Amino acid sequence: MIRYAVPVLAMTALAATTAHAAEVQIQAQGPVIELTVNEIVHSAPDVAQIGAGVTTRAPTAQEAVKQNAQAMEQVIAKLRQLGIAARDIQTSNFNLNPQYDFDRNGGSRTFVGYDVNNQVQVKLRDLERAGEVLDALVSAGANNIYGPNFMLEADEAAKREARTKAYQSGQAMAQEYARMAGFSGVRLLEISETFQSYGGPQPVMMRASAEAADAGTQIEPGEVGTGVTVTVKYEMTR
Repeated sequence: MIRYAVPVLAMTALAATTAHAAEVQIQAQGPVIELTVNEIVHSAPDVAQIGAGVTTRAPTAQEAVKQNAQAMEQVIAKLRQLGIAARDIQTSNFNLNPQYDFDRNGGSRTFVGYDVNNQVQVKLRDLERAGEVLDALVSAGANNIYGPNFMLEADEAAKREARTKAYQSGQAMAQEYARMAGFSGVRLLEISETFQSYGGPQPVMMRASAEAADAGTQIEPGEVGTGVTVTVKYEMTR
């Protein structure tokens, strides 16, 4: 996008002696180019998140909670047995709800019990063990499993590469626009960026079954993307 009537642009700078941002006014004598550039860098993930939980039903709320606690204790114990650190196991959801069967003809409902769902989020750092961990969770009694969701935790290098490519692309495009408009160069006025993470296919929910546990779940991490959106403003110069 090219703008030809922007006399004044603003940049934000941090003042050394105050916590507030100061605005610096930059006078632009020539036309101004504003570009938004997207760049994605793909790399192998280094962590995966798995959601594992237990849903139980009982006639009373107290019994449902008790049964769920016993089942979740086995799941947590299995995770620790697999060598997963306590810092990588976090409760993500707990709910207790009454359940009813509805009569479609008469419109009446019949109480059938209380459902308790307890879910933990597990960060897996050894991706080669993803299938083993999923099978172990099923064998330990987990009947709700979500994931795995692969991510790049140590993403500094990927961000740096994406930022560099985006900036270079933006600069090249600005210079090209300037040449087409009869100018010899450009001067950077303003730059901003935002980052995004892109995983592989969306994780799916697994239901526990003896067949799934016996088969040996195969997991392929593939690649994940680290994306940056850079917005730059240049003044065309003679």
